[in-house]
Amino acid sequence: MYFCKNVGLDGAFYRQMKIKTLYFNPLRECCYIVWDEASRECVILDPGCYDRGEFSRLERFVTEEKLHPVRILLTHGHFDHIFGLAFAGEVWNVPVMIHKDDLYQVQIAGMFSAALELDFTPYTGTFEYLAEGDNVTFGACSLNVLHTPGHTEGCICFYNAAEKLLFSGDTLFQGSVGRTDHPKGNFQTLLQSIDRLAQLPDETNVYPGHGYPTTIGEEHRINPFFPENRQRR
Repeated sequence: MYFCKNVGLDGAFYRQMKIKTLYFNPLRECCYIVWDEASRECVILDPGCYDRGEFSRLERFVTEEKLHPVRILLTHGHFDHIFGLAFAGEVWNVPVMIHKDDLYQVQIAGMFSAALELDFTPYTGTFEYLAEGDNVTFGACSLNVLHTPGHTEGCICFYNAAEKLLFSGDTLFQGSVGRTDHPKGNFQTLLQSIDRLAQLPDETNVYPGHGYPTTIGEEHRINPFFPENRQRR
């Protein structure tokens, strides 16, 4: 094992875990496969794969790397993050985990997809609920749940303090934040969540739900929604 500071590279190593990014669907959503190198146990974050070709890319990567999915994790329930949930749930038959406050988003995902004239296959399985402070384990690795509402009521991030690693979903992007004009979005609540993330160490590598990786330190420098930069506006 070794530590790689070069964020954004496919297969980036941390001390205990490895990360693969797959960009899916017309909204170019980031699906992450995160695994423990020793045990090959993995979690799949936000399976937004849209069509058969994208489904195959996800399944082929898991198979070729000899990974063993143990959980599917959702940062939130918007349609572009769960396009492939029905597929992934059927193929791997593992727990699907979400914050309970975002079940509403899952329920209306098909409506939003239809408005954009995109096909959507609903997930009909069950969910397990995640809450602030929960730990998700796979092999020797773990991710801590941070409840960061605002983009949606049930938005969560997954954080590993030892690795200085954050999967921020649509709460925090490189140079921006998630929109709040969808149902149950709240801009002031989102800013409170950003204030919380801004307290993480500057070296924290951030993997967002769209776009490219960044760091908390870089966001202090460039992000107009970070607290010190809001005060300058």
